[in-house]
Order: sequence, then C-alpha cells, then structure tokens
Amino acid sequence: MSLDATLPEALAFASATELVRRLKAREFTARALLEFQLARVARLNPEINAIVYTDLPAARERADQADAALARGEDWGPLHGLPMTVKETNNVAGWPTTYGDPALAEAIPTHSAVIVERLLAAGAILFGKTNVPINALDWQSYNAIYGTTRNPWDLDRTPGGSSGGSSAALAAGLVPLELGSDAGGSIRFPAHFCGVYGHKPTPGIVPVAGNERGTSLLDNDLVVSGPLARTVADLTCAFDVLAGPAGPAAKAWRLDLPAPRATRLAAFRVAYVTDSPVAEVDEPVRAAIRALAERLAGLGARVTADALPFDDHAAHHATYLQLLRGSASARLPQAVFEEAVQRLTEPGTNATPYVARMAQAHAQRHRDWILAEERRAALKRDWATFFEDYDVLLAPVTVCAAFPIDEARPREERVLQINGHAVDYNDQLFWAGLATLPSLPATAVPIGYDGPLPVGIQVIGPHLEDRTTLAFAAELERLHPFAPPPRYAPAAGP
Repeated sequence: MSLDATLPEALAFASATELVRRLKAREFTARALLEFQLARVARLNPEINAIVYTDLPAARERADQADAALARGEDWGPLHGLPMTVKETNNVAGWPTTYGDPALAEAIPTHSAVIVERLLAAGAILFGKTNVPINALDWQSYNAIYGTTRNPWDLDRTPGGSSGGSSAALAAGLVPLELGSDAGGSIRFPAHFCGVYGHKPTPGIVPVAGNERGTSLLDNDLVVSGPLARTVADLTCAFDVLAGPAGPAAKAWRLDLPAPRATRLAAFRVAYVTDSPVAEVDEPVRAAIRALAERLAGLGARVTADALPFDDHAAHHATYLQLLRGSASARLPQAVFEEAVQRLTEPGTNATPYVARMAQAHAQRHRDWILAEERRAALKRDWATFFEDYDVLLAPVTVCAAFPIDEARPREERVLQINGHAVDYNDQLFWAGLATLPSLPATAVPIGYDGPLPVGIQVIGPHLEDRTTLAFAAELERLHPFAPPPRYAPAAGP
C-alpha cells in the first residue's frame, strides 16, 4: 500500500498492535491513519456520542511529528503514531476534566496524569476524550454537559459506565485503544456490555498520580486505571506501557510481575461461579458461563463449579459497600454528608436497603472503618489460600447483558428485570466487588451473546498476577474473538 492510498474500512477494526506494526513498516502514515479515524468519528460518533471532546489541531501536529520521526529512523515506542482517546476523567493538560459535572465545566488541568504521559511517551496520538456518567458513578454514561452515550449493539441500551464512552468507541471502530478506570466495575461492565476487552489491574501497579480530582492528594486503593481494547494483545501492550512505579516510589521500587501460571488452556486450574444470592444473574448469562466451562473441560482444563473462598455472600458485599461508599465520604459536599447522617437518625428516610447502606457508609465512625479493613484483610488471606488450588476464577461481570437506558429515575430507585422479576439496580455491585474488595486483577472477556447483545465474563486472578488473567483471556480469545456490531461492521455500515 502506498503512503497516500485510501485506507480500507476494515482497518477500523484492526488491532492497535497491527496498526503500529504497519505504521512502522511505512505502509501508511500516522497522519493518514489519524484522518481515517477522524473521518469515521465524524460519520458515526453523532449517533452514539462516545467521543465528547477533541483537539484535532494538536493531534494532527503530533501525527506529522510521528511521521517525521519515523522518516529519521526514530522509534517512539510500542504506540508510535497510534490515534486514541482516553476516558474523560483522565487529566490531559489543557483539556477539560469535568467528570460530567456542571460544577466542573470550566475545570482545565495544567498537568497530565502520569498514565497519560506514559501513553504519549510510548508514541500515542491523543485526539480526544470519551464520555462518562456524572462523577463516574453509574453503569450508564450520560450527563448534563455531554449528553447520553449509546451502545453500538443497540442504540436504546447502555454501553456501561463509567467507562461507557471508551467501550462504545472501541466497539464502533472509532478508536483502537482506550484508557478507563474501575472501582465498581467501570472497566469490566462497559467491556461486557459492548463486547470488548478490559483489564482491571491489581491496585498499585498502574499509578494514579496526576489524576487527582480537584485538590485531593489521597489515593483510594479501590480505584484503579487500566486499558480497554479489542484484543488481549492490545490490552497487554497497553498494560505494559501504563504499569510501573511513579513519583517518590520510583526512586526505589521496580515492577517485576510474576510470569503467567500457564499459557495453554489445558494447563489452567479453573474455578467458576454463575450466580449469587446477593445478585441474581439472568439465565442467558449463566448459560453462557456454563457452556464455556463445559468447553474448557473438554479442552483439558481442570474445571470446578461453584468454588469461592467464602460462603457468606452478603457479608462480603456489605464490607465492599462500606469501604467503597465510605471512601467517598470526605469528598461529599457538606449538605450531602449531613443528609446521610440524617438518614441514620430519622426513621423512614431510607428508601431502599442500598440507600440505607450508603448512608451508613458515608456517616460511619472511624472504628467501623478499621473493623471493615480488618475483615477485608481476612478476605485477602482467604483469597490467597483459594488461589493455591486454582489459577483463575471465572465469574459474571454483572447480572445481565446491556439493559435499556433509564434516565427517568435516579440510580437509587432503578430496577432491572432479571429472570422475569424486578431486582435492585445496585445489586450489580456484588460482582464488581468480587475482585475489587480483595485487590485482585480481573480481565473482562467476551464469550457469547444473549440474543443480539454481547455477553462477557471476568477472569479473576491472584494478587499481583495480572499476567495470569491476561494469558487466560488470550486463550479465551481464540475461542471467541471480538466481532463488531453489525451496524458498524465495514461490510454493512450504519
């Protein structure tokens, strides 16, 4: 292909690693690839509203610089010349970081997050940001600043959240790589809903420095940043770019993650779970997991059903909610905090069990917090023992495939239809907390469909053994690789 040739539409779904390889082989220029992606964004993004901010002059200038560098024989790194976007909550110097909150509409950071700097140092061409729910606190992605993001598989359904713009952009072929974050499933849920891959790293591996909100300097070890992609190779490449100590820790610490426990399906010891009394899972999702487990056993893996390191699902979930919502307490506006305290002291003000738990978490005593951390430490020990017998745990990402967008009710009042009856929308948090509470890595992988909608699974692994979940995900990818939504596939088009 000559450097000035028109790029084929199929390139929209090429992997990031393939695109960079072909860029470095001079099959096409970084500028041509950027313009190809931008043309697709201009044509397709309006109906899904995944990409909500762009800086095209800067991106074009950097793409030209990437081409000039290649002409001089310079290699910027594994992402040289790759056009991509990042989740709106990531700080990029000079670009707005609003969290979808009108109160932050004019917030323009003067510095970039360390992970953004690492993407740039690896050669990426950042051209924009993708949508989130307000304050990154929902599994839908809509807000008063940027509007509603829609799922490319069904425009009436959610792409997930809070990295919903990220997953929608990937699934529609608008970008080849994205950067998200996760505490309550915000990488894993969108990947599941949109049929792409996402990796929630072990906390502490990918630095959060420079991504502080406002003036806060405190880290929250429940919150991590990680990549989303259309292939596991791309996830792994991006993870390697992002990972490593930063700030004062970089003076002494070096990252040396264990090699994967296995690289062939037949060598893995696999546990799986399909349901919970705390968070009932829709039968099509359970069926997809059971079918996968049967296939894995047929391929030689040692597969064990219904294995977890704990029996009390409610206690595990309660500890997770207490720490997840409690960690946000100090950042709440004073009026919201006082309302939480009032809910605890005035009978009849707790609308649902979830609202009651939020109020308790927001207004808890320090003693309660420490006791919860003690329970968490015990769970971490139990999980470590569990992974002496198993290499990975397969679990639902959440309770169902992508659900219809619901902006009419606040999150606390929503319900989902699961197996023919209504369940609390917030029950979904149980499946997010399965890996978040004990600080475990988890990789979301597509495994099938519920009718026309993709279904994924989360591959949970031992603490600091991210390469094991990624290696297992790569094996699953051979069984069920990414497929684009029919509406956006190159042969059909929207």
